[in-house]
Amino acid sequence: MTPPVSELIDLLSLERLEDNLFRGQSRDIGTKYVFGGQVLGQALSAAQATMTAPRPAHSLHAYFLRAGDVEAPIVYDVDRTRDGGSFSVRRVTAIQHGKVIFFCAASFQEAEDGATHQLTMPEVPAPEDIAPQDPLPAAVLARLPVKVQRWLDRSGPFEFRHVYPRDELQPPKRPPFHQVWFRLSERVGDAPSLHRALLAYASDFHLLGTATFPHGISYYQPNVQMASLDHALWFHRPFRVDDWLLYSLDSPSAQDARGLARGQIFDRGGRLVASSAQEGMIRVRPADAPPPMVG
Repeated sequence: MTPPVSELIDLLSLERLEDNLFRGQSRDIGTKYVFGGQVLGQALSAAQATMTAPRPAHSLHAYFLRAGDVEAPIVYDVDRTRDGGSFSVRRVTAIQHGKVIFFCAASFQEAEDGATHQLTMPEVPAPEDIAPQDPLPAAVLARLPVKVQRWLDRSGPFEFRHVYPRDELQPPKRPPFHQVWFRLSERVGDAPSLHRALLAYASDFHLLGTATFPHGISYYQPNVQMASLDHALWFHRPFRVDDWLLYSLDSPSAQDARGLARGQIFDRGGRLVASSAQEGMIRVRPADAPPPMVG
């Protein structure tokens, strides 16, 4: 595997310290603090590692409490809350520097037949018909903060094809709807638990950003402070993250320095494989304001 993909797989492969205690490393991918998707994927990996019955995860509900330090590992403490006849629940607490930075509950269910329906996938161009986004010119990149440079100039493990691209450095105002195709940049193993952890990681991309569309702002602007507050993810049907998936996003509301965004994830065949929701903090400071405090 190429370094970006192998590093991500390693990132989600936690060190087991005790039966219910795990340690994960952190990676600096250009965000100011630990990327929320990293904590989501690692927490789900920890929860999945405590399952003794063949029950796949069907939902995850999480809260981000503190910003994570990219220079330090994270310890995940799993509570085996319940193992019932059909469902199991795990609570995961993420700890860094002796403080809780994140917690979540994940629910698992044995395979079971039942009523089935889904919404229809939006009609959008196929990913092959959308050109990859051009890299920023070196002169433009050099004028940006170092962290933003690293984020925009990196070769990450996922490919993205935006149906309606937006200039994040000079964003126009537009309705809060967004569609983006994404996939892991190369094939990986078949384990469904790995693909769920990878999807949890990827589900944090582009989600909260959709709430900024009507306001003509973006995370890359120095006077804009954004942070995830919570995250919910539901797994509906089997999928592979190394095949193209469509992330269809919208933001129904923003108020009180918070924005809400929702996502539906479809495979190429139009099956709804997962759904997500996230509320995050969105603060816009005057240009001459001092650096913000987190929280």
